[in-house]
Amino acid sequence: MQKRRCTLLGVGPMSVNCVDAAIDLSNEHEVPILLIASRRQIDSEEIGGGYVNNWTTEEFARYVIDRDKKGKILLARDHGGPWQNPNEKDENISLRRAMESSKASFRADLEAGFQILHIDPSVDIHCQPHVDEVLDRIFELYEFCWSQAQQLRQDVIFEIGTEEQSGSTNSQEELDYTLNAVQKFCNKCNLPLPSFMVIQCGTRVMETRNVGSFDSPVRVADELPTEIQLPKMIEICNRYGIFMKEHNTDYLSDEALQWHPRLGIHAANVAPEFGVTESRALVEVLETNGLAELSDSFLQLAYDSNKWDKWMLPNSQATDRDRAIIAGHYVFSTAECIALKEEAGRALASKGIELEQHLRQHVKQSILRYLRNFRLVRSQ
Repeated sequence: MQKRRCTLLGVGPMSVNCVDAAIDLSNEHEVPILLIASRRQIDSEEIGGGYVNNWTTEEFARYVIDRDKKGKILLARDHGGPWQNPNEKDENISLRRAMESSKASFRADLEAGFQILHIDPSVDIHCQPHVDEVLDRIFELYEFCWSQAQQLRQDVIFEIGTEEQSGSTNSQEELDYTLNAVQKFCNKCNLPLPSFMVIQCGTRVMETRNVGSFDSPVRVADELPTEIQLPKMIEICNRYGIFMKEHNTDYLSDEALQWHPRLGIHAANVAPEFGVTESRALVEVLETNGLAELSDSFLQLAYDSNKWDKWMLPNSQATDRDRAIIAGHYVFSTAECIALKEEAGRALASKGIELEQHLRQHVKQSILRYLRNFRLVRSQ
C-alpha cells in the first residue's frame, strides 16, 4: 500500500461465485485481496453458521485456503462484535451474553486461520452507548482476541470501528480522541496497535447506489467536503501509525474510486454490489434464453425473503423486481434456489452456457473495476 500508493480491496463473500472470483483474480494478478466475512454471512458452527453457502467459519476458511494456491487471499472477519449475528438480536440477549457469543465467534475465526479481525461493538439493541462504553467493549474483545492468538501461536492484525456508517464523515476531534484512547490502552497492556481504523468517509449504501457525500457534487450542510476532510483524517491516522479503512464503498463512480489511492485511503470494503451483480446476471441469462419462468421463480423467492427491506430509502421508488434483485444473494443457498439453478444449468448447458462460470465472470468484472481504480491491477 505504501510503496505502490494503492488502496487495498476488501471483498464481501456474497456467494461461492464471489469467493471464487476473488481467489481467481488475486492469484491471476498476484495481488492481495481481503475476503471480509460478516457474522451474518459466515459464523461458527456453535452459533449456527451464516447465509453464504450455509458455511461455518471452519468450512469457509478451509475452502478458501485450499483454492488460494498462491496464498494471496487474506481471511478477514468483518463486523465482529456483540449483536452482529442476527440470532443474537432475535433472541434479545443481554450485553454479557452478546459479548460471550462474539468471543466464541472470534475464537473460531482464529482457530480457522483468519488473519484480520474487525472488532466492531457499534451495535447495541438495548441502548445507545457512549463512545467510552464502546471503547471499553473494544478493549475487552481486543485483549481476548490477542490472548487467544498467542495461545494458538498465530499472527493476527486488528481493525477497529466505533460506529455504524452514516454516509457523513467523522470529526477530527472524535477520531483523535478514539485513537489516543486506543494507543494508551495498547501501551498499558503491552499489545500491538491495530493496523486499521474504520473512518466515516462519506459513503453509505442504500438500494443500489451510494447515497453518502463522497461521490456527491452537492456540498453537505455543516460538513467539510470529503477532499478536504479525508486528508486531515488520514494525517491523524498516520500520526498514530494506523491505516485508515473505508466501508460501504459500493457503487461509487470510477472517478471517485480513482481518488482513493490519490487521497491515501489505505483500504476499502465492497460487498452488496457484488451480490447484486450476480443476481442481475442470473436474471438476465435466464430471460434472454427462454427461461423466464425460472427467472420469475427466483425473483419471487428473493422478494419473499424480505431481505431487501434494510436497504430501502424512505419513500423508495424501487419496484418489486428491484427489491428482489437487491435480496437475491441472500437466497442463493436455499434449497429452492439450488434446485432452480440446477434446472437452469441443464437447460443452458444445451446452448453451450455454463451457468456458474457465466455468473462468476460477471462478478469478476465487477471486482476488477475496483482493482484497476485502486491501482492494484494495471488497466488493460
